[in-house]
Amino acid sequence: MATFLYRMGRTAFQRRWLVLLLWAVVLGAVGLGAAKAPAASDDGTSFMPGIEAQKAFDLIGERFPGSDANGANARIVFVAPDGEKVTAGDNRAAIDKLVTEAADEPQVASAVGPFTAGAVSKDGSTAYATVNYKVKAADLTDAAKAALEKAVDQVRDSGLTVEVGGTALAEQPAAGGSSEVIGIALAAVVLLITFGSLAAAGLPLLTAVVGIGISMAAIMALGSTFGLSLTTGTLATMLGLAVGIDYALFVVSRYREERAGGHDPREATGLAVGTAGSAVVFAGLTVVIALAGLSVVGVPMLTKMGLCAAGAVVVAVLIALTLVPALLGMWPNAVLSRAARKSGPKAPTADNGGSRWARFVLRRPVAVLVTCVAGLGVLALPAASLEMGMPGAESKPVSSTERRAYDALADGFGAGFNGPLTIVVDVKGAAEPKAAVKEIAKEIGATSGVVSASPARFNQAGDAALFSAVPATGPNDEDTKGLVQNIRAQRPALERETGATFEVTGSTAMNIDVAQALQDALVPYLAVIVVLALILLLVVFRSVLVPVKAALGFLLSVLAALGAVVAVFQWGWGAELLGVEQAGPIMSLMPIFLVGIVFGLAMDYEVFLVSRMREAYVHGDRAPQAVVTGFRHSARVVVAAAVIMIAVFSGFIGADESMIKTIGFGLAVAVLFDAFVVRMALVPAVLALLGDKAWWLPHWLDRLLPRVDVEGTGLAAPPAHSAGPAGNEPAPRESARV
Repeated sequence: MATFLYRMGRTAFQRRWLVLLLWAVVLGAVGLGAAKAPAASDDGTSFMPGIEAQKAFDLIGERFPGSDANGANARIVFVAPDGEKVTAGDNRAAIDKLVTEAADEPQVASAVGPFTAGAVSKDGSTAYATVNYKVKAADLTDAAKAALEKAVDQVRDSGLTVEVGGTALAEQPAAGGSSEVIGIALAAVVLLITFGSLAAAGLPLLTAVVGIGISMAAIMALGSTFGLSLTTGTLATMLGLAVGIDYALFVVSRYREERAGGHDPREATGLAVGTAGSAVVFAGLTVVIALAGLSVVGVPMLTKMGLCAAGAVVVAVLIALTLVPALLGMWPNAVLSRAARKSGPKAPTADNGGSRWARFVLRRPVAVLVTCVAGLGVLALPAASLEMGMPGAESKPVSSTERRAYDALADGFGAGFNGPLTIVVDVKGAAEPKAAVKEIAKEIGATSGVVSASPARFNQAGDAALFSAVPATGPNDEDTKGLVQNIRAQRPALERETGATFEVTGSTAMNIDVAQALQDALVPYLAVIVVLALILLLVVFRSVLVPVKAALGFLLSVLAALGAVVAVFQWGWGAELLGVEQAGPIMSLMPIFLVGIVFGLAMDYEVFLVSRMREAYVHGDRAPQAVVTGFRHSARVVVAAAVIMIAVFSGFIGADESMIKTIGFGLAVAVLFDAFVVRMALVPAVLALLGDKAWWLPHWLDRLLPRVDVEGTGLAAPPAHSAGPAGNEPAPRESARV
């Protein structure tokens, strides 16, 4: 591996114009494809096939083909001034006028007023009208939105409080906006401080942006074919940018180190790609394994997000191995520090902050180990109270009309009104369909926790019926989850009695089923990625204990990160500082997605840091000295890489979409815990306690495992074609250093 990458780096350096041209062609080709591709649209794929709520949703689509659940809708909520009722003459006239005007719009399928549908609260203070559109929210014209907003403003002028829920006027989520730019700016500052050179700081940013451009253009080009969404692209951007900067950072850092050791630019590039590039390859593979492993969960959206992000990581790896050395060939001295350019490269000092920190840990490994485990354990405690759900309008800022509409409906009609359960009854096997539906509706309506049940509505074929049941508690309440389970538990008895069967769906039931399915899938998913990554790390480090230690360290950091997410987003500790105005259950997709990404990133730092220790150990250092050597060469760049990732991920905390905001925070704190606590403190403490046993590998397993030579031992002998400073004449090269 090291020899192959060494030759690749030298070739890219020598034929830099060809490499630059090839990457420019790739960028242009995918850019052209993105420009000519049709706009991405929902492919209609089931959110999570196999769960009852999804089956019921699909059955409704099959038996009630006229109802388009994907069309935009607006629920317009009216609240009368104190002491008045919405049924008063002037108030009623204003509401009826709005409904009439809304129904006349060309994109409106139906508009139902509160007095026709009986949608008035018992005290008469609150009412709502429903407007359904023929098209999806993204396809609504500006004229249609403006007409609805104008009608709403006219009613407000009459004295009524009017708020609009639903999807018609909801703002489209933004990925991160200016926060992303701030993240990139912070990354640039960190790179500048780390390298002391504008060129060295700018090169990783430039190559990362090129990689993101290629990845995002490819996603846009394939969006309409595979149904790729804005969220898919956002997460690919998040990870592609972070690892793109980090991977280029490691190659450039190793290049500067080799130049300081006296190697000419071409040889230093080959050595950098052969050694640091090997770590980049295997670090990238661990991230790809974790992201591609999301496919086993069974959520199509999650599969697309994982595969697209994995593709962005692959592009980042390829750029680090080819484009970065080509750019080093364009400006071989520009990436060096100003002092190195003036006085020539100097060998690194024998001692620095990284080596001093390593010696500090080696002198007191037990105390450091206990402190790390105890600290992360305390931070992980809130994770035991994790509640999963799917936050909706209740999680939006109180300044939004969707949130105020949600609160007004809850005040006027009860907490459960915002999350009704939809029951679809299949009466194909019933002798008396109408009687069967009546009996099922009666029993469900009488269930404890159900406030009301609507009249059933049959389809045209008469073989299915729909009705809704309103719970007494809110959509994310544990009592609502219990109610759904109780209703489903009545199914066997009602099926025997009536000959008909039913299923429960709706957004509330869907969220409950998704949360349970994801919770059940978490352990198999963890098993798959951990086993695959352990095998990969076993091959890389040729050690049994180092991969196990890496996996256990990951568990500590990810549990601590989940604990922090629960404390902020569920308990509300410091939530206002992040723009979270309403604490509540954690989005169902968040834990499993966080686990997958954090595992990949944790193995990244493990490979970058420990591979340098392994390299020193293979080249003759004793076990404790190998730890010091690894920290001397890698600690500074690993810290810089971690700070960059934290900056990039923190930029997404400014996103409007709650899932992106939560993932951005979770990833930022996870990198903080994993890089600075686990990898920089716990890892050297464990290695100090294990000593030479850390690198133990049974002889039979040593013979079976392939040798990938991540340490660069194959580069110890000088290649016959080594070039001198000008890149043309042979020059002697010293053995690979540690």
